[in-house]
Amino acid sequence: MNREIRAQQVRVIDDEGNMLGVMTVPEALRIAEDRGLDLLEIAPTAAPPTCKIMDYGKWKYEKKKQAAVARKKQTVVTIKEVQMRPRTDQHDFDTKMNHARRFLLDGDKVKVSLRFMGRELAHQELGVDVMKKAIAFVNDLAMVESNPKMEGKQMFLMLAPDPLKIKDYLKLHPNKSKQDSKELEELKDIEEDESEE
Repeated sequence: MNREIRAQQVRVIDDEGNMLGVMTVPEALRIAEDRGLDLLEIAPTAAPPTCKIMDYGKWKYEKKKQAAVARKKQTVVTIKEVQMRPRTDQHDFDTKMNHARRFLLDGDKVKVSLRFMGRELAHQELGVDVMKKAIAFVNDLAMVESNPKMEGKQMFLMLAPDPLKIKDYLKLHPNKSKQDSKELEELKDIEEDESEE
């Protein structure tokens, strides 16, 4: 910026975007100072380097604002985990998968983990059956992001919310997402009360 520019000659663009041509740095600086602006090197690798006459403070502020807008638009995807065992009974399975449905409706990804203990490792087909059941349970809301995989003594599956399926689901059940979030809040309150006791 300004006197920190080391090149002998630079190609200069003015504050309105017009090309002023190739000139020495002192000449370009004089033009910038006459307009009450700064000379910024925007393409140092070009031959000759390209500089632009602009208000550095205003430019920095605009960049900061653009970054803030980009951060605001950025969606944060969280991964929620549902843990089970190959011999998880039907009621527990339904409860855990209902949680998974709620997470998917909230736009979160769901990792279904299945932990094998002892001799269960010899019967991995039971785990695959549970995973297939889990996929079928949320098929109307999710898409399978990664198929069931074994990692050590654990099998896992990744489910991601499918926007089109969720949209269709919410058309059929308009109150469902509000109702689910109320139930989730109530469950959190109950869990907090139990942990305090």
